[in-house]
Amino acid sequence: MPTLEAVMTTQEVADRLSQLIKENKWKEAQEELFSQDAVSVEPPHAQGLQTVQGLDAIKKKGEEFNQMVEEVHGGWAGEPIVAGNYIAVAMGMDVTMKGMGRSKMDEIALYEVKDGKIVKEQFFY
Repeated sequence: MPTLEAVMTTQEVADRLSQLIKENKWKEAQEELFSQDAVSVEPPHAQGLQTVQGLDAIKKKGEEFNQMVEEVHGGWAGEPIVAGNYIAVAMGMDVTMKGMGRSKMDEIALYEVKDGKIVKEQFFY
């Protein structure tokens, strides 16, 4: 009889996501926790970033954001809040963007979990 791999609960996904975010390991979080067909949603006013679907497109979007950053001065992430199959995380960064100067950005990231994987991330800032 085949063995079934244990599916992480939303709380387990939240705990692992929080750990990886605080270690600034975004790529590892995406590889480990995201569904291959996950969606990443930016607000309408996002500059240079857009809503994408698929893990490869999400990784590319992250690389594009990193290319817009001249220098990172600091960052933070709050503890995740779990409700049903959703995870909310407040986070922020102090960065100098190329051609735009230094700014502090705060946001709420909302993650939807299905079958132990993140299927959607949406950012509010």
